[in-house]
Amino acid sequence: MEFETLRTALADVVAIPVTPFAEDGSVDTAAHRALLRRLLDGGVRTLTPNGNTGEFYALTPEERRAVTEATVEEAGGRAVILVGVGHDVPTAVEAARHAHATGADMVMVHQPVHPYVSESGWVDYHRAIAEAVPELGVVPYIRNPLLGGARLAELGAACPNVVGVKYAVPDAARFAGFARDAGLDRFVWVAGLAEPYAPAYFASGATGFTSGLVNVSPGLSLEMLHALRAGDYPTAMKVWERIRRFEELRAANGSADNVTVVKEALASLGLCRRAIRPPSRELPEAARAEVAAIVGGWPI
Repeated sequence: MEFETLRTALADVVAIPVTPFAEDGSVDTAAHRALLRRLLDGGVRTLTPNGNTGEFYALTPEERRAVTEATVEEAGGRAVILVGVGHDVPTAVEAARHAHATGADMVMVHQPVHPYVSESGWVDYHRAIAEAVPELGVVPYIRNPLLGGARLAELGAACPNVVGVKYAVPDAARFAGFARDAGLDRFVWVAGLAEPYAPAYFASGATGFTSGLVNVSPGLSLEMLHALRAGDYPTAMKVWERIRRFEELRAANGSADNVTVVKEALASLGLCRRAIRPPSRELPEAARAEVAAIVGGWPI
């Protein structure tokens, strides 16, 4: 796939599907595929298996491969597939090569979790992965506020397949400066903190945003996207107001319940079990009713 096509796919709602679990704790393949079909039927055209909403760090390597394969199969060409990869360099490279062999189009490189990350080392890490899969688009996932835009520019100069950036530092002013230091037009800028930050980040140059909420209501996410594309910020903010409490619940306590709230919403709709793996936990009984009430007022 041409890189320009990939750039177009990133300037969209970049959905991060959940990974549902069966009663025995394994990945619920049937529920997973049904949720993917629901996203596709709802108009989603970019899917990220093995993202954080998919509990990337709680899955085994075998499960991550299975999730990738199922997503590519269910999409059947109806969506561009952006596979999450990470951990040590050999593991990330192996996952990226598997993604390519499976038929995926891009990889999103999770923020390195090593406790000691230098800016030059960040470039080396991403360059090793990007150069291993020159046929795939590569999207760094940036959560480190200390990383300078010049380092991304360095990576982009070395690796033409680095086509976009998932920027997830909660600071719109920093994002605006970072994007311009790195090259505003060189990369597609994806607001990596989803709908709550999308209006502010679009105002500074983003053209797409990630979403976990889209698992619950594809219509609301797409409504915000269409408003932002049109520069209709009042309409986008009306969507923002509708989803505000849901996203506040996800973001509370350092995003402790980020995935938990999404799965609880899906459980309230009868679409999958609320089961989640440690170090996350299911919502307490008292909070479940609030999530169900919020979702009950959304277009489903």
